[in-house]
Amino acid sequence: MTIRFDLLDSFMRAEGSTLTKTESNLNAAWYPVDDTGECLRFGVKDNAPYEELSCLYPAYGKTYFEFEKTGMTKFHENMWDFMRRNPWLAYFTCALYWLGIVFGRRYFANRPAWNCRKALAAWNLGLAIFSFVGFARTAPQLAHNIYYYGWKNTLDSFPHSSLGQGSSCFWVLAFVLSKFVELIDTLFIVVHKKKLLFLHWYHHITVLLFCWHGWIALQPMGLIFCVVNYGVHSIMYFYYYLMAVKRKPKWFNPQVITVVQILQMVVGVRVCAQSWHLAKEPGSFVDKRIIMAGFVMYASYLALFMQFFVNRYLVLKKVKHS
Repeated sequence: MTIRFDLLDSFMRAEGSTLTKTESNLNAAWYPVDDTGECLRFGVKDNAPYEELSCLYPAYGKTYFEFEKTGMTKFHENMWDFMRRNPWLAYFTCALYWLGIVFGRRYFANRPAWNCRKALAAWNLGLAIFSFVGFARTAPQLAHNIYYYGWKNTLDSFPHSSLGQGSSCFWVLAFVLSKFVELIDTLFIVVHKKKLLFLHWYHHITVLLFCWHGWIALQPMGLIFCVVNYGVHSIMYFYYYLMAVKRKPKWFNPQVITVVQILQMVVGVRVCAQSWHLAKEPGSFVDKRIIMAGFVMYASYLALFMQFFVNRYLVLKKVKHS
């Protein structure tokens, strides 16, 4: 497939802009697929060119709201600047979260558990719907990128063009910010006096910090993490909803949820390993510090989820049968 640098350059000149050094570098991995230029946009950040996915695929684009496509562009930029200037907020939130766990468990140590089953059901259903919609919005962008630019360029390209600053960017930012909201998961465990696993709170803290720094570092492989996480969470939270309303199908094996989570971590480790190698190439957009943190994070998740699977479904099953 021929990369249309001349086409991109003509579009940019028509907009009163020219290809900068950064943009010329990113064009080795990204180019407009629509020859008409009808779907080409120029973002607030760096005036980077991108194509709006809802425009490229009009039939699917009819399902989008206008605010998804254009209304949040300035908000993306403002949030990026805010998060870049205030990294302390992520750490402060995690510290409050940890203190809430410590003092919350102490408070309920000699008190009866609350019955918040209805609220828990509504919470899980809400997150399941949010995750499903997020997956439906970001997965097409990932599929589009892989089809036109290949796997390597999907891992390492300038995200303001490969992801854009329109609808797909909106849902990736929603994914990042949702990590704050998901901390409320732990509240239900504490007030119901359920067993709180190290895996649970460790995962919430580390993924929040990783998403925050990954977003401000503009890491291109973040779209992959986002799509996979949205997909897994849509299944996981819907299962939790069915459990909360006591409607879980008898035929469904809960081991499937853990296996899917393990596969998610395998994907994360693999993506980080490949991105690390790409980071060594000249002009790479991969931040070695971020990707190393991601590798350690996903590898630790993989080990913990595998340990959970063994203890929950193999060791416990063996004890019951003995």
